[in-house]
Amino acid sequence: MAGSNALRPSMGCLSRLGAPPLVRSARPSAPRTAAAALAFSTTAPQCKRKKTKDNNKKRGVSSLYGSGPREHLSMSDVPLPKPRDFKPKVAVDDKHGLWGFFPAPGKLLWTPKETEEHGRAWTVEELRRKSWEDLHALWWACCKERNMLATGKVELARGKLGFGEREFDTRDVEVQTTMQAIKHALTERYYTWQDAVEVARSDPEIDFDSRDGQVYKPSAYEDDLEMSDSWAAEAESATPEKEATPQKEATR
Repeated sequence: MAGSNALRPSMGCLSRLGAPPLVRSARPSAPRTAAAALAFSTTAPQCKRKKTKDNNKKRGVSSLYGSGPREHLSMSDVPLPKPRDFKPKVAVDDKHGLWGFFPAPGKLLWTPKETEEHGRAWTVEELRRKSWEDLHALWWACCKERNMLATGKVELARGKLGFGEREFDTRDVEVQTTMQAIKHALTERYYTWQDAVEVARSDPEIDFDSRDGQVYKPSAYEDDLEMSDSWAAEAESATPEKEATPQKEATR
């Protein structure tokens, strides 16, 4: 048995036969009003923004100032964990030589005020009176001081502290001035020693080519001294006789 759709003639066949087309009866559409257009519009209506202070929930939260959120959270009453105050016990020699690179054993840096507390540099006039041992000790004290200042500058740059560099440079200038004065005094002594060597080469009592290690030989003047002593004795003995003759003549 054929279905109902098969009995219905197609629209093309009906148009060829001249039959009026089948038209569905429908109610006439009502005119579209502005209210209906607004009710079924897909565009969001333009409305004014709510007058609130701030809608950001994280406003005021700062790790720098330690401020938390405004709302009370479930973990707000839980205390935060603190790092353990642990210092390993390591056997350290307080008299170790490497402590010379630091201001004191266990102290990394000086404060700017402590760095500025230093005296003036030594002058050449003061160093001329010092012995070789004193100048030698002062030179190595300056070297130790410069090593300590250089270590402090490295620590300032590594820690990015931003202070103390000017104080370190000022102190380093005073130390370098002292070292230059030490060189000046030693150079003067070296030139004086060279002049003394030239004078000694013309002295018969000094023999630089001696093989026995004895450079000073005072025996070279012994004969001259004996001759000078004999001449002095003869002069003393002859002087009274010469003076006595005019006195005798004067008494006559």
